[in-house]
Amino acid sequence: MRKALRGFLSLAVLIGTVSATGASVGAASAADATAIRSVGSADATADIKDRILAIPGMSLIEEKPYAGYRYFVLNYTQPIDHRHPSKGTFQQRITLLHKDTSRPTVFYTSGYNVSTNPSRSEPTRIIDGNQVSLEYRFFTPSRPAPADWSKLDIWQAASDQHRVFTALKQIYTENWLSTGGSKGGMTATYFERFYPKDMDGVVAYVAPNDVVNKEDSAYDRFFENVGTKECRDRLEGVQREALIRREPLEKKYKEYADTNGYTFNTVGSLDKAYEAVVMDYVWAYWQYSLLADCDTIPADAKTAPDQAIWDSIDTISGFSAYADQGLERYTPYYYQAGTQLGSPDIKQPWLGNLSRYGYQPPRNFVPSSIPMTFQPSAMRDVDTWVKHNATRMMWVYGENDPWGAEPFRLGSGAHDSHVYTVAGGNHGSNVAGLSADEKAKATADILRWAGVAPAAVQSDPAKAKPLAPYDARLDKRDVTSERRQGPALRP
Repeated sequence: MRKALRGFLSLAVLIGTVSATGASVGAASAADATAIRSVGSADATADIKDRILAIPGMSLIEEKPYAGYRYFVLNYTQPIDHRHPSKGTFQQRITLLHKDTSRPTVFYTSGYNVSTNPSRSEPTRIIDGNQVSLEYRFFTPSRPAPADWSKLDIWQAASDQHRVFTALKQIYTENWLSTGGSKGGMTATYFERFYPKDMDGVVAYVAPNDVVNKEDSAYDRFFENVGTKECRDRLEGVQREALIRREPLEKKYKEYADTNGYTFNTVGSLDKAYEAVVMDYVWAYWQYSLLADCDTIPADAKTAPDQAIWDSIDTISGFSAYADQGLERYTPYYYQAGTQLGSPDIKQPWLGNLSRYGYQPPRNFVPSSIPMTFQPSAMRDVDTWVKHNATRMMWVYGENDPWGAEPFRLGSGAHDSHVYTVAGGNHGSNVAGLSADEKAKATADILRWAGVAPAAVQSDPAKAKPLAPYDARLDKRDVTSERRQGPALRP
């Protein structure tokens, strides 16, 4: 997925993994399974930290205090290759927000790095449960050394989750839900596709579904109609001016890069990096902003000073994004976008012939020393599976989020599953942003899947609400700050 970038299996492999569970391909070894069972049968009155650390391969990095919870940052030993566990291991970071083993558990992943500060996903608050958060393989420090990039694929990552679940389920025996936003929502969906017996429900937020990588007209249609014409005109005007004024603004960019020590070896040149940032501008605006924010965009770009054009592009896209130093953290994402996930390629006709490179592909953002071959069957397989097999799965999208232009859709084989859209929502859309009726129904389903729906909710879903009170520190997600941490256009 790229480019927006910033947020296959062969048929034989797919056949071999469709029913993989327990001690089959990708699961814990027989020795692991025996040891894990012994953890589950251990004294349930022991301290939770001792029970967790009794799991083979689990080690403590640190414990951080938080009122009402125990919070652990952990390492877990994983096979580099789940098909051949004897061929080496790596340490994968996990965090665990422990409330009580009598409560259900949410399995969260962003699809990127894991935060080591306590936080709570929306489903965790709704069900008042525990939360296990997993760092995606190959995001540092959860990267094998040396790194065999061919082992970074959606099945290997799903198998990481399966092993973690298998280990912790012996302690956290109540229902489990998986969740994540953007690439994390994709990750939760893929986990369900490959290990459909593990979770009791899935809540996937703003998860793109690029089934046919070469066919991206849905994104072009989205940009023709999103928001209002006035807002679109403002954004397109700033983007055009940034390319028209390439010479003076690139001079400013070089000064900026020199001051910060930025280099451009991966993308190839400062000029290519500059254009990549500018080409992301309109997409990044709709991904992270709301229609109401359009007043912050220069109304008449042609008469705006260079500094105003620079500031708008930098605020929305971020001029550090395509420097080597901005790309390095996201190499695993770009690699996956160029090998399995796919990446949008939008036309942006309002730019005329001002673009020199077009919407650049993921290959341009991964060091040339890392081989990449696209596998078109991967997303088709997941999409087909969802349409025919989705059970207790939920997707939430934002109406004005470009990533939702190619969403997951349910087919005739789906059961107890739903797709929702937040009116006017961006890439931060969630259940809380839905209309009152849809919010209540979605909340009631999450409570039911987790096995904690109160009797009043079971008889009347309209009464559903989160079981845990809002906590400003645990529950706040700031998508505006997220875009400043790396490439603007990543799911």
